[in-house]
Amino acid sequence: MRVVVQRSLEASCEVDGKITGSIDKGMVLLVGFTEGDNKEIIDYMVNKIINLRIFDDENGVMNKSINPEDSQILSISQFTLYGDATKGNRPSYVKAMNSKFATVLYDYFNQELSKHIKVETGIFGAEMKISLVNDGPITILLEKEG
Repeated sequence: MRVVVQRSLEASCEVDGKITGSIDKGMVLLVGFTEGDNKEIIDYMVNKIINLRIFDDENGVMNKSINPEDSQILSISQFTLYGDATKGNRPSYVKAMNSKFATVLYDYFNQELSKHIKVETGIFGAEMKISLVNDGPITILLEKEG
């Protein structure tokens, strides 16, 4: 499982001209799955994301995790995180999990996150337009293999 975490001041997802998810301060998560990913890995990643200290404390040091009282998460499915362009110029996506299975894990991931903080989403498999004001910019890549 791969998750790109971006600290944001505001973000939204648009599908077919309609906003499907929108947040103010918080995190944008680009989420990809590969073969071997499971609920145990997702539970690990949810814990890591909720406790990731990328928000400033009173001294301006990134020492705080996301605060559910004033922050939200925008979660976006992103199979292209498993794109492999080591051979040629056209990425191969054979390492990305089949969408039939990935959608189940993506739904579980968002449900588990929702136990801790408000979560907005895109639409799995849709052509999405993501708007983001990256704060910092702070971008972290998290990865855990099964």
